[in-house]
Parts: sequence; structure tokens; C-alpha cells
Amino acid sequence: QVQLVESGGGLVQAGGSLRLSCVASGRTFSLYAMGWFRQAPGKEREFVSSINQYGRTTAYTDSVKGRFTISRDNAKNTVYLQMNSLRPEDTAVYYCAAAPTIATLTSSDSWGQGTQVTVSS
Repeated sequence: QVQLVESGGGLVQAGGSLRLSCVASGRTFSLYAMGWFRQAPGKEREFVSSINQYGRTTAYTDSVKGRFTISRDNAKNTVYLQMNSLRPEDTAVYYCAAAPTIATLTSSDSWGQGTQVTVSS
């Protein structure tokens, strides 16, 4: 199991930007696909974005396409989520996850503790 620690959340006004980071330890980071998920109050956790082991394949949920960018630095064991043009509906706790494949991210047992993102209107 890989250990994950997110950071970079905070309070930002609508239209602002944040960059989330997730640092992995405990296993070889480059062997894992990585993903970002979020959970808003009273809602189920939802997929936000994913990236494969080499950073060549990415995916986004429709609501963040064109605004969020996922990337990874295997030398730093870190995956990033650059969030631009933030909206109040982006407010949530953001989690990163690691899994052997993108398809298995949702069922992963490797999750970070989450970082709060709050977007004010």
C-alpha cells in the first residue's frame, strides 16, 4: 500500500486558482496510476481527474475540463492538480488515490487524508 499526503487546499474567491499536491511514499510511485476525487458536504465522493503511470493519459470529469490540469513528477513522487477559474461548486474535500490502473482507482485502498478547497462567491 502506498501512503499519500495532500496539500495546497485553502479559501479562494471565485475565479481564483489553487494547486493541490499529493506526495506518495512507501512504494514505487511510477508504478501507480493516480487520481483526484472530491467530496462536497452531503454528497458522494466523485471522480475529478486521473493520470497514468507515465503521465501520457489523462482524464477529467466534464465539469472541470478546460479549468483543471493534472500532472505528475515521478522523480518527486508527486501528483498535482492545477485548478483555475474556480467556482463555488468546486468547494469540497479533495482526495488523491493511487492504484495499479486507472480503472481501479475508485476501488483503491490507498487514499490521502484530503485537503479542503473552499471557493467563495
